[in-house]
Amino acid sequence: MVASVAAANFSHAASITSRWSPIDLEFTAQVQPGTEFDLDFTATFTGPDDTKLTIPGFFNGNDTFIVRFAPPSEGNWTYLTASSERTLAGLTGSLTATAPLPGKHGPVGISKSDSRKFAYADGSQYFPIAFELDWLFAIDAENANDIPKTRSVIRHVSENGFNQVVMNIFAYDVNWPRDPQLPAKYDYGKPRVFPFAGDNTQPDFSTLDLEFFQRFDRVVEHLDEQGIIAHIMIYVWNKQVAWPDAESVADNRYFDYVVKRYQAYPNLIWDISKEATGYGHNDRQYIVDRITRLRALDGHDRLVTVHDYGYCNQYPETVDFISIQSWKSEIWNTMRDVVESHPKKPVFNIEHGGYEKGPYHVFTGTYLTPLSNLERAYKIIFAGASITHYWQDTSWNVVIHDIENLPREDQPKFHYYRHLADFLEAQQVNDLEPTDGTASAGFCLSNNDDVYLHFLPADHDAIVVRQRPGYEDGTVQFTWFDPLTGEYTDGGTRPVEKWVRVHTPQPYQMRILMVRFEAEDK
Repeated sequence: MVASVAAANFSHAASITSRWSPIDLEFTAQVQPGTEFDLDFTATFTGPDDTKLTIPGFFNGNDTFIVRFAPPSEGNWTYLTASSERTLAGLTGSLTATAPLPGKHGPVGISKSDSRKFAYADGSQYFPIAFELDWLFAIDAENANDIPKTRSVIRHVSENGFNQVVMNIFAYDVNWPRDPQLPAKYDYGKPRVFPFAGDNTQPDFSTLDLEFFQRFDRVVEHLDEQGIIAHIMIYVWNKQVAWPDAESVADNRYFDYVVKRYQAYPNLIWDISKEATGYGHNDRQYIVDRITRLRALDGHDRLVTVHDYGYCNQYPETVDFISIQSWKSEIWNTMRDVVESHPKKPVFNIEHGGYEKGPYHVFTGTYLTPLSNLERAYKIIFAGASITHYWQDTSWNVVIHDIENLPREDQPKFHYYRHLADFLEAQQVNDLEPTDGTASAGFCLSNNDDVYLHFLPADHDAIVVRQRPGYEDGTVQFTWFDPLTGEYTDGGTRPVEKWVRVHTPQPYQMRILMVRFEAEDK
């Protein structure tokens, strides 16, 4: 929503938006050429209960400056602008925030009841099932009128249970060979767009390319419409980007502009950089300074992380949740160690070494089959962390946006994650904790009372369930869940015994055994 405001010192008619929905307040002013992006310009909003938020404005071309604001609560809000530019200072106005739009839960934050979990602003649970789409910015960037490819690929993401997209503001190219069979229409390496003037081969860091950001807006807005979190990595060091020198005027201008322009979107999570302290950028103090700079600018207080466990482990107090990239074979043990090392923050495995193969070879990780990727995802979740899925033909420079047109044998097994998402919601997994459980094998989540979920990898033929104190004279109910089909199967109810052996319904396939104890009726 856009509300235009004349750059003069008088109040204007009130605008209306809904809670958590961004509204663009437009101001017109002629400023000295070359100063547009560096101009200090803010609006301080005062809302219900005298809540005050100071939001920075940004230049949007044609003598237009925007303050993009998403009211965090319903009610009446007033604002007062401040700027060294006289015509942008002292402007007042008001807006009304109505009830949230249907289905909108607000931005994702940390749960107020459990700092190890995520939650939406309205208190409802959020469990990340993320999807890597680094080059999403590029696939419609040269289309001035529409984003059909974006809508197409995001439809597959949304329909299959993914609720977060990990993405770059900009990336240029990869350093591994291209598949000779790759159609050019799916290769978005070496894009002609660039966030600065010039291009990546001949950059002009003296200014920014407004069209690049205006078109990137469309992508973030579409993700918000689909209820998908935009996990935005502001930098990426290993994709051949011609970045300005760290902490230079141009670097700060780019960084600040991104924070100013996108902070109001309620579906936003900040990530300073992909693999932030690798590839020659090993100055962790630079990352600390970036986060400090971001928090000073972000009046909406969105979550912040860093795609680098070395950094997150050393400076956990600077991030809102811990991100880790781990390819370890013993992924459950690895993730348990990380979760226990950071007992007051959520843990997110942003890259676990599984890259589901597609029809075109892109980047070979350690785990390529859909089943190996899925098994690792469940192990990470049962360790108390959350996951990101990679499909080789959407994760990097290659983006197959029309997946439905591939032969069925070449299509990814995204539907496994639809089953996973439905299972997590139905079983309220966010309320459960990793535990040794009641069984001889598998990986367990439980409420430490009557509910125990045991994930059994494909090499398990049976499981022995132990007696729970307090239920000695009761019964135990078994239900099987099939991660490949999403189907539940009744495993029967038995009297509680010291040991109960339960055989898997089908050998050589991963399963989840749901165990529920019931006390004897008194």
